[in-house]
Amino acid sequence: MTSSDPHPPVGTPAGWSERLSGRDLLRSTALSGGVAMHAVNLYLTTTILPSVVRDIGGIEYYAWSTTVYVVASIVGAVASSRLLGRLGARHAYATAAGVFALAALACAMAGSMPMLLAGRSLQGLAGGVLVALPYAMVRVVFPERLWPRALAMVSGMWGVATLLGPALGGVFAEAGQWRAAFWSLAPLAMAFAWLAMRVLPSREEDATTPALPVRQLVILTMAVLAASIASVSDTPQAMLAWLTIGVGLAAGFVHTQHRPGRHLLPRGSLRLSSPIGALYAISALLAVTVTCTEIFAPLFLQSIHGSSPLAAGYLAALMSIGWTSGSILTSSLAGGRRVAMLRASPLLALVATAALAMLMPRTTGAPILLPIIGIAMTLCGFGVGIAYPHLAARVLVAAPPDEPDLAASSIMTVQLCATAFGAALAGLVVNVAGHPAADGAMDMARAAGWLFTLFALAPALALRLIWPRAPGM
Repeated sequence: MTSSDPHPPVGTPAGWSERLSGRDLLRSTALSGGVAMHAVNLYLTTTILPSVVRDIGGIEYYAWSTTVYVVASIVGAVASSRLLGRLGARHAYATAAGVFALAALACAMAGSMPMLLAGRSLQGLAGGVLVALPYAMVRVVFPERLWPRALAMVSGMWGVATLLGPALGGVFAEAGQWRAAFWSLAPLAMAFAWLAMRVLPSREEDATTPALPVRQLVILTMAVLAASIASVSDTPQAMLAWLTIGVGLAAGFVHTQHRPGRHLLPRGSLRLSSPIGALYAISALLAVTVTCTEIFAPLFLQSIHGSSPLAAGYLAALMSIGWTSGSILTSSLAGGRRVAMLRASPLLALVATAALAMLMPRTTGAPILLPIIGIAMTLCGFGVGIAYPHLAARVLVAAPPDEPDLAASSIMTVQLCATAFGAALAGLVVNVAGHPAADGAMDMARAAGWLFTLFALAPALALRLIWPRAPGM
């Protein structure tokens, strides 16, 4: 199943004018729109949640709004390849968008926190499908030469969502209309469902429906859930216990992946000697690099440097701006320039993370430190962004011939899992390194120093993996 639109020969560089024209523009809008809805919903809900608990209660379940959403997203991302094989691109996308709309309405009408969590779980399930399907759809609706451009648009939606989600959530929260925030997502989801039915291809005649590896899915879901609980635990002891359980379950998942039978990931995904295994590992390490900064930078900027919540939020958004601009500006590179960008990606992220390790803990010189910190965060996002579309495109190429859809949908599965485990590890480091003193206040400066120092290992390992492999990627 490929695009029926005429395209220049494969060797011809693909420009944005080609990517953003005619039917390809509509297809790109549909695929990117699903990712945007998932990401905007994540950041929007985080912003309005204080208003939600003031209205319907349930403060004890505050963190679970994000936890259940992320865990359900993992399940949706894993199931996306099966949904694509059974329904085809058009109906799989439209079905997920329709479920997302219904879930948004359920959240809007929730009268208690358990009801809201049920709606959030359904949202996460549909959102996971929407965010994973584009990686498989890019392979079947566009020629190979356009994959990096299309994937850059998909990746860039996370940067857009980081800017729009908190802004929109803030508007609704200030107006005292948190329910309207969820109501507004429903018609948007239905609009994208209608567009998908118009422009995406239907099911292939010879399409296969892969069996869902239930045992692996249960183990992975439990591992991610344990890691998510660890990241919101009240004490270091509880956090370490849940993280240990998560790691143990992850080891069990690895064991089942090597056994015969149905698998969640393509063959070779857990071997660094395999091309697809190295690509997944590099993508996961870069995702972890972003996670620690994205979660804790606003907290450190406010508590250490005295920034206002608004200023800290915009400084943190610089990472997403860097990611988006890097993805879009370098997505058309090929040959030696693409190799150079791939090698530069983890190096830039490493330099930026090291700079944050030195600058973030400092409590003096704030007027000049904040702009430099902002530059470092932009550089970190840019470094990750310049590699991500190319890494995702190479996964599609390196996939085993009989597992292309599974490999494509696994891109987001790997990223979501890396994010969940990265968040848990970052929370553990901050809680332990910033252990409260006698006055009960956490030492945020020490926590920031340890966090960025330890997490600099992620881009360092990515650099070690990517440098010798870049020419073949």
